[in-house]
Amino acid sequence: MPQIIRVLVVDDSAFVRKVVTQMLQRSPFIEVVAVAHDGREALDLVDRHNPDVVTLDLVMPEMNGVEFLKEQMARRPVPVVVCSIAHDSAELAIAAFDAGAIEFVQKPTALATERVFEMADELIAKVKAASQVEMARVHAVETPPAAVQLQQPLAQKASVLGIGISTGGPQALRQLIPALPASFPIPILVVLHMPVGYTQMYAERLNQISALEVTEAREGDLLRPGVVFIAPAGRHMTVRTAPDGYRVRLDLRPFDTQHRPSVDVLFRSLADCFAERTLGVIMTGMGADGVLGAAHIKGNGGRIVTEAEESCVVYGMPKAVVEASLSDRAVPLAQLPEILIEMI
Repeated sequence: MPQIIRVLVVDDSAFVRKVVTQMLQRSPFIEVVAVAHDGREALDLVDRHNPDVVTLDLVMPEMNGVEFLKEQMARRPVPVVVCSIAHDSAELAIAAFDAGAIEFVQKPTALATERVFEMADELIAKVKAASQVEMARVHAVETPPAAVQLQQPLAQKASVLGIGISTGGPQALRQLIPALPASFPIPILVVLHMPVGYTQMYAERLNQISALEVTEAREGDLLRPGVVFIAPAGRHMTVRTAPDGYRVRLDLRPFDTQHRPSVDVLFRSLADCFAERTLGVIMTGMGADGVLGAAHIKGNGGRIVTEAEESCVVYGMPKAVVEASLSDRAVPLAQLPEILIEMI
């Protein structure tokens, strides 16, 4: 019989605490052991109940969600799934990822309405995934790594780098992208599963600590060497040919994907445009987004790198690619910058 996941729910709204508890307890494998109205009470309840996962609001009186995260991670790391609202807490959400939050579920509304039930399935899935995380692999982001020095290959084998990443992704990208040098010779396109309203600010923060230019992709952007394009949440990112090179296309279609943006959609587009000169990377995340796209890259002669299990916060997406025999190399996060430079 599967082990019961014990959860602490933290939110300053009594209505939301009640509804989130009801949503979680739809699953027979989740038990809400306590609720807290702010971060200070949550610290005491973590000590008392030792939950497996904490769901955390960010905007709260007394002690907000980020302050709780910093204090709790210093005491004893625990998996945290943030539940908040984009327009109220975008900056806090980025800070929460930096402080060690595992996942994010966006509340549909700040109002006490039944619309919050819309997030039930996503919340349950992310709590289950968070309960499997080894917190030793989750590190609060402090000083970004130094950039690896680039020894230009004699024969460049790749024209584009695509990255697909999900759970644990905000922290992992903050370790990877700043470690790449300003002279990185090809464009990088990233699909990161993140709620609508956060990718622009995340890209801006990543740009501040990276030698590369990092930007949220816009319709018609020209692909340029040394620029990182992060797909905006809620839109698929693909590439089209243009008279002056290759440009970004953003679209709501296809509608039948589990994620938007989808790694599969991006990878298929890159393979169609760049064929054997495509290098794809699948990093930490739950689920299997990227398997079909990786197969398309391989079928067109390109190469696939997966993040090794030992450094993944959740070994889901890379595992699915490895089990499909599509991975050319499995590389721990710390070694990934050097390996990518070697492979381009």
